[in-house]
Parts: sequence; C-alpha cells; structure tokens
Amino acid sequence: MACFHCGLPNPSTLGPYRAVILGETRDFCCPGCVAVAETIEASGLSDYYLNRDSEPQQRYAAAPAELLARFDHPAVQREFVSHAGDTSIAELSIENLSCAACAWLIERRLQQTVGVLEATVNYSTHRLRLRWQDEHITLSTVLTDLDRIGYTLRPFQQDSHASALKQQARTQLLRVALAGLGTMQAMMLGVGLYLGAFQGIDTEYRDYMRWISALITLPVFAWAGWPFYRAAWQALRARHLTMDVPVSIALWGAFWASVYATLIGQGETYFDSVCMFIFFLQSSRFIELKARQRAAERAADLLTINPRLIKYWRNNQWQDMPSDELVSGERILIAAGDSVPVDAELAQDSGYVSEAMLTGEPAALRKRRGDMLLAGSVVGDSALEAIVVRSGNDTLLATLHQLMSRALSEKPALAQRADSLAHWFVARVLVLAVCVYIGWQFVDPSQAFWATLAVLVATCPCALSLATPTALTLATERLAAMGFLLTRGHVLSTLPEATHIVFDKTGTLTVGALQISECHVVSPTDSRESLLALVLAMETGASHPIARALCDYIQSQGVAPAVISATVTAHPGQGLALAEDHGLYRLGHAAFALGAHTQADSEQVVWLSRDHVPLLRLCFSDQLRPEAHALIAGCHARGLTTVLLSGDASAQPQRIAETLGIQQVYSQQSPAQKQALIAQWQAQGAIVVMVGDGINDAASLAQAHCGVAMASGTDWAQTSADAVLLGDRLSALLPAFALAEHTARNVRQNMRWAVTYNLGILPPAALGFIAPWAAALGMSLSSLVVVFNARRLRHIRLSE
Repeated sequence: MACFHCGLPNPSTLGPYRAVILGETRDFCCPGCVAVAETIEASGLSDYYLNRDSEPQQRYAAAPAELLARFDHPAVQREFVSHAGDTSIAELSIENLSCAACAWLIERRLQQTVGVLEATVNYSTHRLRLRWQDEHITLSTVLTDLDRIGYTLRPFQQDSHASALKQQARTQLLRVALAGLGTMQAMMLGVGLYLGAFQGIDTEYRDYMRWISALITLPVFAWAGWPFYRAAWQALRARHLTMDVPVSIALWGAFWASVYATLIGQGETYFDSVCMFIFFLQSSRFIELKARQRAAERAADLLTINPRLIKYWRNNQWQDMPSDELVSGERILIAAGDSVPVDAELAQDSGYVSEAMLTGEPAALRKRRGDMLLAGSVVGDSALEAIVVRSGNDTLLATLHQLMSRALSEKPALAQRADSLAHWFVARVLVLAVCVYIGWQFVDPSQAFWATLAVLVATCPCALSLATPTALTLATERLAAMGFLLTRGHVLSTLPEATHIVFDKTGTLTVGALQISECHVVSPTDSRESLLALVLAMETGASHPIARALCDYIQSQGVAPAVISATVTAHPGQGLALAEDHGLYRLGHAAFALGAHTQADSEQVVWLSRDHVPLLRLCFSDQLRPEAHALIAGCHARGLTTVLLSGDASAQPQRIAETLGIQQVYSQQSPAQKQALIAQWQAQGAIVVMVGDGINDAASLAQAHCGVAMASGTDWAQTSADAVLLGDRLSALLPAFALAEHTARNVRQNMRWAVTYNLGILPPAALGFIAPWAAALGMSLSSLVVVFNARRLRHIRLSE
C-alpha cells in the first residue's frame, strides 16, 4: 500500500498511520505525511489531492458521492458559480476528454438531463460551461452522472487546469513514444515475415517471429490504444456513435485476429499494422492537442494570477488579507510590480499602471486620484493605495473572461453542422463496413476481414470533426491578441455576411473624453454653486462619458455634491430626473429638460431645469478618434453601408458624419428608436453590425446580428454585445472582418478536404486495394492536413 500523500511505500513494521481525508480513511507512510495531510484538510484545501499535478501510485478510481455532494454547498459554489435569477452558471474542467466526439457526447448527455438549460463544451480548452436550475437538479448530480461514464469534472481553476493539460500532454507523448518504438520493432519482424511469405520460411521461425511480434504489440495495443477503447465504450454506454467506435473495432479486430492466426499457425498477422495505426493516430492527436493548448493560451492570459495576499488598512495599520476576500470600500495597498486584484479607485494623488493585459498596450498610464484601477493591471515602480470598488467575479477582468469563455464554448451553426455530419458519417460507415464484409464473402472470404478493417480505418471522420473547431479556436485566439474579444460563438460566421455597420457617436467614434466648454447660469434666483452641486449629486455613480465630464468639471471647481432625499431616475438616451419638494428637476438634452417642442441645440448641450424652466446650460466639446477616418473608409471599401445612430439632439452628429463620410445619419434617437431602426433594416434583409458603448446602446447591441461594445463602456453594453473592443481600439474592427473572411474560407477548405478524402478513399478501401496500415497512415495525414491548414490563420497578414 502506498502513502496517500507522497506515494512512497508504507512501512510494514511501523504504523500504519491513518487519517480521514476527503471523507475516507487514508494510509500514510510516516507521521510527517499525516500531519501535512491533516493540515491541508483542516485548512479547507483538501481539493489539492484532486488537482495535484503528480499523484501517488495508488489512486481511488471514482470520486465518492459524499465528496461530490460538497460542491452543492453555497460557500463552495461562491468561488466558481454565478447566479442569474433562478439559474446557476459554472465553468468546469473536464478530464479524459480525448476527441471532439467526446465533447459532443457530454453535451448530448447533459442536454437530455432535466434541469440542465445549457451545456457547451470547449474542446480546445477542455472546459464545460454549464447552466442549470437548482430547483430541478444539483451540481453534484451532474458531476456524478458524467463520472459514471468516465468523465471527471472539477471547478475550473487556472493553475490546476493548466497543470492537468500539461500532464495530459506528457501522457500523450509517452503513448506516442511507446507506439513509435513498438512500430519500429514490429516492422522489422514484419519485413522478415513478408519476405518469408514470398521466398519461403520454416514454420518454427515464422511462428517464433509472430509470437515476438505479439509480445511487442501487446503493450502498444493495451496502453497506447487505451484512450480509443475507453472513449468508444463510453459512447456505446451512452448509446451514441463517435469516431472512436470504428477505430476501436478496427484495432480489436486486427489484434485478436492476428493472435488467433498465431495460435493456430494459419492465416495472416498484422501486428505491425496495429502498432503503426496506433502510432499514427496518437501522433496526430498529440499535434492537435498542442495546437489546441496554444490556441487557448490567450484566453487563459486574461486571468492574471493575482496576489493571494493583499495589504488592507485595519485598526490603524496595514494587515494581510486574501485577495479573494476583499469587499467594496476596503482600503488596500498594492505593491510595485504586483497585479491589481480588484477594480479599485486610486486613493492617492497619482500613480502609474500598465493595462497591457486588457488593452495590449505596454506603456504605463498615469492615474490620478479617483481614477479606476482595473483588475489585471500591473502597478509601476511605486506602491499604490486604492479603495476597492468591485471584487471577485464582479471585476471587469472577470466579466471579460466569462464572456470569452462563453464565446469559446458556444458553437456556431457551421460547427454544429460539421458535428452532425461527422456523427451521421460514423453510422453510415459502420453499415457500409458490414456490407463490405458480406460482399467479400462471395468474392474472396480470406480478404473480407482485411477489406472491412481498411474501410473502418480509412473513413474515420477525424478530419471532419477537426475541420471547424480548430479554425474557429485559432481565429478567436488571434482576434483576442488584436484587441477584438469574442463573447459569442457566432461572430466569425456573421461578420463576413454583414451589409450594414452602425455606430454610436459619443465614446465610440469620438474619444468620449468630453470637456465643459461653457457653463451658463440661466436662473436669476439660483447660485452657480448650488446648481452645480445639484448636478453633481444627480450624476454621481453614472458611467456615461457626459456624466464623467460633468463630475470631473464640477469637482475641479471645488464644489461638493448636494444632499438629496429622493431617488434619481434614469431615462436612457434622454437624461435624469429628480422629484424634490421644490419641483421636478431634469438634467438632459433640450427636448427632455425643457419640453417636447423645444428646438434642438446646434451643439452638444445639457440643460438643468425645474418644472421645465431652464436653470443651467452646459456646453461640451469632444474630438474624433484618430482611427475613425481610416475605419469608415475601410468599411466603404468592403461594401458596407455606414450609419450613425445618436441620441444627441444637436447638429454635431451631422457634422461628424460629413467629416467622416458616413452615409446615413439618425440623430435624437431614443434607445427604442435605435432598436426599431435596426429591426427595420433586418426585416429588409440587412445583416447589421452595431458598435456602441453606453446603456442606451444595450438594446441595439442585442438587436443587431453582431453587437460590438467598447471595453470602456458600461457592463450592460458589454453583456448585451457579441464582442468587446479591448482598449477601445476601433482599428481592430477591419482586421476582424478580414480574419473572419479568412476563417470562413479556411473552414470551407477543411470541410471540402475532409469530405473529399473520406469519399475518395472509400471505393479503393472497400475493393481491397488499400492495406490497413496504409489506411491508418492516410487517415492520420488527413487529420494533420486539417490542423496545419487551420494554423495558417496565425500568420495571415491582415490590413488595418
């Protein structure tokens, strides 16, 4: 018996030392291991034994039911489960996921489970996005159900998940090495047997070489081929067909037929073909595995490993606290060079941080008191004091990661069609194999088995299943590196079909750094300070660029916010309202603040009114983003119709449209009107892409076929959108369109190749012209062609 903690043999004379870990009594080799294990258990860190990279020799086969039941506890779920109404959402790591068909099997299994609303597997990162209703099913029930069919799920943790993937790659490489060594040895003996068949060989030498070949092939067949048999058995238990089913039938048939021929001393043996088949299959899967892991690295980079301990101010001194326990309002100290663990406001005069993780720009940015420090930013040369605003899953970094994970897990229609075609193909291949076997019984019974084997091997739809997800994953990775973060899976298939691109104005085409150019008091009875104090009180907490400009300007004047007793009501696209004892105050554009029949201002203006009587007039100035001209010109070059939709009632939208050359302009549009216009164009057959940033754009972003939100925009806009522009880089839009077109073309090429190969190889394999080893080589090369063709997306030149 091995020690549960370190894996070394337990002494026979001393002990045994025992302790209850993970709900079971475990044996240990010494008191030291017992003490360490009990400390880990007492600290609530016993999941270490589930996620450690190097495990002891003895491992329990399945997770105990009582252990899985712990994942239903609210305190445990707080770390990895988010809630939306009566539904729960979790991201889980999957072990033993060997191919795209396994991902399809897990999805189908869960989608048939009562209470599971959504189950999408990202084969590239071996992660499952699960959405379920707690009142109908528990998380432990889902974990137990998948554990029974051979798939172990654990809450996603970046460090342990990366270790698991590395361990899988190492194991896969060992399987390739064993299969390669076995293939070389079996081929040397096979050459002697082939030559002996033509030139003559004594029976005892022939049988000796066959037995040696069988012994060499046995570990290759049993261990290197084990993932195929396990996956096939899991699929059959779930009453589904995957590509591992024909592969396993072919391997078992070839191996045991060869063993039978060796035992009776008659017939042909194909031990070398078995070794070669496994070697080619495992080699192609290893190359594919490494490609998928590299493609997923960008998504993983969004989760900076934040400091586990952070200093916070308590009892007039700095104390250490785990970063995941920080709450809003805590005063924290972030050391130089550390990443910011939460979204926080700077509490000192100035400081420098790098937001390269979010924007891709490594240059240090100067932050002033009150500016937001985003989670994932890296502090410069000196420590910074800050006040926590958002922590945990509420930070911008966590939100972006969740959105990208959702995009990677979702399957566009093209991928779903490819999966359906692959599984349809497997069923037909099995039927065809039976027909080939029966047909050869009438022609030459001695060739029936080997022709059938060649058909099963040659037509395995591995390339068909890899054709779409490999290209989509690599394209998603490259787009994220450019600053175009996908949050929905359909974007890459939607962008090439777009006909219209619609822009918001403030914060999208313009920088959004508005400045007050004029402040004019209209009321003869109210002071300038009192009116500004009221404006500041109404706008405090708002995130729109106009609100930020107002707050910055008023605070720079040394004015404190007024004390208000009523709640401020937001009217998206119009302004704010406050009902006080003195009357109804309105802050917004002229039509909202002064009355429906008021003429629009000729410039961007905000009015403060009381019962529609003007009190204060504030004029703004803004500037266009430097890349806006090139972007609009590039959209026209692609044949897109450009539209400017703005809630601004002034003449500014028209001036901006004329400056940039935008074809259609709609100003003074409410959120409902914006949404209605997009719906109208869609009804006429247009494919609409919408780019915006504010709450007033959320409905339009959701209505459009593809909504693109600015990273500096509101959370509402980002969650309504299908993609996010990191660093507000409009320049990433045109390369995104170009890469989407290249990706669609690449997928079509892969699909054509996969279908052509499978249909082309079928007749000669069925007619007996292709040996099983040649069929294995062709099938593996076909899969590699698809993977390497998709990898070209990493290096395609894109013009901005």
